[in-house]
Amino acid sequence: MSFFSSLIARSDSNASDSFTPDSFSYVGREGCGPIRIALSVLVVGLFVGAVAGPGGNGVSAFPGPMAAVEETDIQTAPALEQSAEVILASVAPDPAESVRAAEKKRSLKVRNGDTLMSIMLSAGIARDDAHDAVSALRAVYDPRDLRVGQRIRLTFSPDDNLKEMQLDPSVVRQVAVRRDAATSFRAFETKRTLTRKISFARGTINSSLYKSAVNQDVPLSVLAELVRIYSWDVDFQREIQKGDAFEVAYERFVDDDGRIVRHGEVIYARMVLSGAAKPLYRFELQPGRVDYFDDSGRSAKRPLLRTPIDGARLSSRFGKRRHPVLGYTKMHRGVDFAAPTGTPIYAAGDGVISYRGRKGGYGNYIRIRHAGGFNSAYAHMSRFRKGVTLGSRVKQGEVIGYVGSTGRSTGPHLHYEILAGGRQVNPLTIKMPSGIKLGRKDFARFEAKRVNIAALVADLQKETTITQR
Repeated sequence: MSFFSSLIARSDSNASDSFTPDSFSYVGREGCGPIRIALSVLVVGLFVGAVAGPGGNGVSAFPGPMAAVEETDIQTAPALEQSAEVILASVAPDPAESVRAAEKKRSLKVRNGDTLMSIMLSAGIARDDAHDAVSALRAVYDPRDLRVGQRIRLTFSPDDNLKEMQLDPSVVRQVAVRRDAATSFRAFETKRTLTRKISFARGTINSSLYKSAVNQDVPLSVLAELVRIYSWDVDFQREIQKGDAFEVAYERFVDDDGRIVRHGEVIYARMVLSGAAKPLYRFELQPGRVDYFDDSGRSAKRPLLRTPIDGARLSSRFGKRRHPVLGYTKMHRGVDFAAPTGTPIYAAGDGVISYRGRKGGYGNYIRIRHAGGFNSAYAHMSRFRKGVTLGSRVKQGEVIGYVGSTGRSTGPHLHYEILAGGRQVNPLTIKMPSGIKLGRKDFARFEAKRVNIAALVADLQKETTITQR
């Protein structure tokens, strides 16, 4: 008999011999029967708990009433379950994607003196491949038309051989050569379809037209055109005042993705100077001949420009002044525009070069003879433009030379003169002959065009009123 069995037997025997109703009256009674019974039950309970465990699967050693020993308030952590293996569906890699990922791309900008061949060789392309690619490209593009600033996009295969070359001769045209076989290339040409849209901007001038226009997101190319079409009649350096205003409607061209590819012509402009409005409308007189006209059909173009230079500062006016080199008061028979050396100088009007060369204190000097008895003169040039020679004809706005400081000069600037009947006059105040006036038939066409533009601008003004910053 085991130790626990004998203990229970002894306890049961003592209990049967000494149990009376008053057995639990006090603990110190002889025999201590109740204490032995309690100890026996405690030991048995501990033994059963050790064998079966709470919540265990073992069979109780005491069937029947003793099964209550298995109830417990102690909660044990559940056994960890074996996690199920997760199997993901696998896709075989696309060989073409791997090849594309391994391709290398480069974008090179054409610099002065570059050729297509030299660019390709500098990129590490084998001479034979470069020659074959350029030869194939000639089917759709003349490599001699390459312009400074163009981008050449190259794609290399994983083995570092040329796979493709692309360039954009214009905003609507893309040409390319692609490797067709191991040693040959094929040329391709793609033309993009652009959509013409009209943008409108207006603003009040607080400090300068430039700042006000830029604040209204007017592109610089459009701003330059705006200044050009008013330059015959407006002195932008001296006539613009705080509170003056401008309006401009211009073209923009977008691709199929809605991205602006380029900006086009100004179709309408309006300057309000000291309360006087000066609207201008673009009108095509005949194919290839375009001009800007006011409400009455008179051209904005004048025979001579008042300021034949862009972005210059008026540094000396017409009239008496203390000469900066000679040191005494002397009549200044022109106007001076200070500008960096090399700034382009434009012909003030259509005419013929009547003098080109060195002329005393004027330094490098050009004089142009215009219709109506007018002449214009340009002094202190750093150099003349190539092709501008004595007797050659020039158009208004054509570059004839570049700002310098030759002759009697203290710094780079343009000395500009206008001569009327052989006499020097003030270029800033002389009353210029007005532009051409449209004839009856042309004015009828212009009036229909002007009405259409006015209606379009009215609609654009409504939209701008809502979104204007």
